[in-house]
Amino acid sequence: MADIHYMTQDGLEKLKKDLADALAKRPEISAAIAEAREKGDLSENAEYDAAREAQGLLEIKIANLKNLIANAKIIDESQLSTEKVQLMNKVKIRNLANKAVMEFTIVGETEADFAHGKLAATTPIGRALMGHSKGEVVEAQVPSGVMKFEILDITL
Repeated sequence: MADIHYMTQDGLEKLKKDLADALAKRPEISAAIAEAREKGDLSENAEYDAAREAQGLLEIKIANLKNLIANAKIIDESQLSTEKVQLMNKVKIRNLANKAVMEFTIVGETEADFAHGKLAATTPIGRALMGHSKGEVVEAQVPSGVMKFEILDITL
């Protein structure tokens, strides 16, 4: 069974654009392979080897993007609530150890971007927060041990 990838409509559109861009590179790589092949002996042709490797990596990327798109589940933003932490919620939390307050939007794995405040629901902290309410204290098992967070607010 394929993994479902939860994402927003914007996230899906970005994946479709990435796929179109990757598909557009196929002819370029094929031309580079043909050009390298014309240079003679393929056994010691670094350009040919590099072009073949680039082709292999591109095909893997295309296959991965097709899989993500095929298994995408768009989040119906009209069904979102702020009762309990769920995908697409903005969550304000306090680290009980150092009192640091952080705010994240909980997103699907393909849209995660920690630098822009987008935390994947599949991360240890994301998993710990999911399904909990404002005021609750949750524990997240992270590589350095257990972290405790208080959920200060849940918004859309």
